[in-house]
Amino acid sequence: IADGRLPAKLLFSQLGLQFIAYLPLILPLALMLGLLLAIARLYRDSEMAVITAIGVGPKRLLRPLLMLVVPVVLLVGTCSLWLGPWAGRVAEQMIIEANRSVLMAGLEPGRFTPLPNGGVVYLSSISPDGTELGKVFMQRQKDDRLEVVSANSGRMFFEGTRQRFLELDDGHQVEGPVAGALDYRLATFARNDVALPDGAQTRTEDDPELMPTLKLIGDERPQAQAQLHRRLAPPLIALAFALLTVPLGRSSPRQQRYGRMMLALMAYMVGTNLMFIGSGWIANGKIPAALGLWWLTVPLLALAIWMYARDGRLGRPKGARA
Repeated sequence: IADGRLPAKLLFSQLGLQFIAYLPLILPLALMLGLLLAIARLYRDSEMAVITAIGVGPKRLLRPLLMLVVPVVLLVGTCSLWLGPWAGRVAEQMIIEANRSVLMAGLEPGRFTPLPNGGVVYLSSISPDGTELGKVFMQRQKDDRLEVVSANSGRMFFEGTRQRFLELDDGHQVEGPVAGALDYRLATFARNDVALPDGAQTRTEDDPELMPTLKLIGDERPQAQAQLHRRLAPPLIALAFALLTVPLGRSSPRQQRYGRMMLALMAYMVGTNLMFIGSGWIANGKIPAALGLWWLTVPLLALAIWMYARDGRLGRPKGARA
């Protein structure tokens, strides 16, 4: 946007769509930290000791925990498998449309707009579809010479997929030295082409990051399989870290709770980094697609279940039921 590749009007829409794409990474962390704070508070206020003393074991605590965790995990899965790719496709389509419109190229009527390599352009009017221009004024500098151009009309056209030009029709051009010497040239033209900032880079429809999840299942490319496993992993990781909050939240009333939070945060960062590293290995063919990220998610879930069950046995008084 700062380079003129996209207009400021697209800023908030692009940020919003990118935020949706990152929700599968944000929601598990928010869920884990929220649960950890709540459980640590129960231990600090000795409420967990009372709950355990009356015979409430891990099985009974699991039900209210899952009532909160399962909807969030389903939301993470929805964002990862459907909403995230959809947001990416919508954002890409908006960029494509922006590249094809003068209005979206950052040019607005009644406003001086900077051009690449110096210079400004002013438009008196633009057609509703953003393709036709009226009364164009432009000033730019080439080396040590200054150029001023005015035209009655113009339009935008493309060379390749990204390079955009203004076609100016029926106008005049004055060129002279910047230093102020009297070496001026005056010319009239029927057509004069001016380069605009390159359009933002766009991706093709077969880009795995933009493809729907169902299409990735039948795509045998390593990059597509890597993207598929990367979308499957976040809900499983969210469930595992939610279960880990119970044993990680165990503390004495006088113990600082922020040390456990730092430990949980570091564990989450390691888990997500391994997810990205593993998907890169799949894309590069270093590990088979059949293995995917199961080597990460399955042991993590098993560890979470084991620690949850072990924490229940440690905290249960003798003779109490689960």
